[in-house]
Amino acid sequence: MSAASPEFRPDIEGLRALAVAGVVAFHFGLTALPGGFAGVDIFFVISGYLITRHLTSEISLTGRLDFLRFYARRARRLLPAALFVIAATLAAGAVILSPEEQALYSKGAMFASAYMINLWLIRWSFDYFANDAANNPFIHYWSLSVEEQFYLAWPALLMLAAWLKPGKRTIMLAIGVAGLASFAVCAWLTPISQPWAFYFSPLRAWEFAAGGLASMAPAWLLDKRPRLGAAFSLAGLAMIAFAYLTFSEEAPFPGFLALVPVAGTVLLLLAGAAGARSGPTALLALPPLQWTGKLSYSLYLWHWPVIVYAGMLVEELTFAQRLACLGLTLALSALTYHLIENPIRRNGWLMANAARALVPALLLTGTGVAAAYGNAALAVRDLDPEQRTIAASAAEPATARAKACVEGYDSVAPSPCVFGTGQRAIALFGDSHADHWSTPLVEAAKKNGYRVETWLKSSCRASRYSFFVAKLNRDYRECDQWREQAIKEIIAAKPSLVVISELALTSSRKMAAGKGEPDTSDAAWRAGLRSTLVSLSNAGLKIAFIRDVPFNDENVDTCVARALWRNKTPSLCDQTRSYAANDAMAAVEREIVDSVPNASYVDLTDRFCNTTTCHVFIDGKLAFRDQHHLATPFAESLEPEVEKRVISKVGR
Repeated sequence: MSAASPEFRPDIEGLRALAVAGVVAFHFGLTALPGGFAGVDIFFVISGYLITRHLTSEISLTGRLDFLRFYARRARRLLPAALFVIAATLAAGAVILSPEEQALYSKGAMFASAYMINLWLIRWSFDYFANDAANNPFIHYWSLSVEEQFYLAWPALLMLAAWLKPGKRTIMLAIGVAGLASFAVCAWLTPISQPWAFYFSPLRAWEFAAGGLASMAPAWLLDKRPRLGAAFSLAGLAMIAFAYLTFSEEAPFPGFLALVPVAGTVLLLLAGAAGARSGPTALLALPPLQWTGKLSYSLYLWHWPVIVYAGMLVEELTFAQRLACLGLTLALSALTYHLIENPIRRNGWLMANAARALVPALLLTGTGVAAAYGNAALAVRDLDPEQRTIAASAAEPATARAKACVEGYDSVAPSPCVFGTGQRAIALFGDSHADHWSTPLVEAAKKNGYRVETWLKSSCRASRYSFFVAKLNRDYRECDQWREQAIKEIIAAKPSLVVISELALTSSRKMAAGKGEPDTSDAAWRAGLRSTLVSLSNAGLKIAFIRDVPFNDENVDTCVARALWRNKTPSLCDQTRSYAANDAMAAVEREIVDSVPNASYVDLTDRFCNTTTCHVFIDGKLAFRDQHHLATPFAESLEPEVEKRVISKVGR
């Protein structure tokens, strides 16, 4: 509705402003709103409210739905601005991103153009070595994909309910049943598999359903009850503020927590429908919020690529630079709203006939998908040798992982792999940081007549202590079970040497910095490491504990590729030893290992670091495939060192 329309709801425009302000503040880090991401849930409820109100009104008046007309309106409203921002983001990426990044994120643009990026992200989130999603300039399109998928199913559901039994009650029952089923599965799945609960549109449908039911609330509920309306609006605003101020990325979201912003939005919508004109409802009608609400769609589209690209160009954004990014976002949003979004939405020729809007919409979507696909192919077609080497180094898995010998998160029963046919065995035990040593270890072992047997599990340290895993958003119970069984099996196998390596506790803390994740105490780590070593030592086994590799503050393959793309030296990606090498904890680690009979500490840090600096590009090779895993070609070059410093431990 235009602002001049008698049906225009200034409170809804203000709610849009509240929603986008939360999201932008969260992503830009301008204010202490750790739960600002819940603004997306406000948008979902508003969409459910408005779409259901419109569709039920049409069903009530005509007894049917004009599906083509409905989708034509959606296409005019959403597609032009979304595809324009995708095209502009791809164009900027051609200058800012390395070719491999362009290829990867162009795939994201392709799925975003087809409103399917949420499904792509579900798959991506389960890839242990996936690039950091924070660098994906199209990731925010996931919520638009969820909305578009909702628009495909919702009209059919309402029409089916009306066809089965005409009347408002049947439609409300259908919405209620669908919403309850969606919420039940979402709440159940959130602690088990958060990516599915977060990104999969049927599991967010309950939020739209909540808005839909609010749109059908009887008028007498709040009619002539100003105090109740004021109470609803105050409670609603308080719930949204609570979500913004107290939620965090580590919370089990959406699940039950999402009820807070959803219920708060429903209460504010009900208060606005009742004509409340005081308290928060009046605040939502203030001109700054009305202006922001009008721009909310364009603001949402632009804010993420702006802050992502700015973060790539400037190592550490200052507060002033973040404000400048906000200013740029507002300017781009205003231009997009006035030059693209609004003119096309209100174009008389397009509004006259559904086909006039739908045919160009399909062509635009197809063009967007094709352009993104083409950009992905062109970006890597003529890679120079250095870029090609970096891409190949980062993509090549370690020997054990290449043979699917690193078990996934859900495994609780070890399934060892064997490399080589030697009479004597060396056991490799630990997480992915043990796995990346499998490449040089297997070759060194074969040369000396040993076979290698692996007990490896993703993110599962050999040290006996429980810890929180962000990917599961809970304690890693499966690891505790798997580890105990692995220790029993290793002792029973009686290898000549047990080689252990694992992600350093200091490195995991750096990865979790600022995220509010539960931490493991130093005491628990020390006790857990000693416990594992003592169990193996008491069984008469020799142990070689390899110190963890240095930690980098960003994905090394991306950093080096980007540096070379900009004609700069890879040394720009090097880290100070004080940050990367974890020397203090390594000293404690060495002391524990040396105190256990039959255990030796192997330190290869001198292959990466001098006294001041840890390097990421060594002897013409990429040393790391991401922040903290060895690149396989570089790991191969360490075979002589592994033979000298590890295999030699068997004879001690």
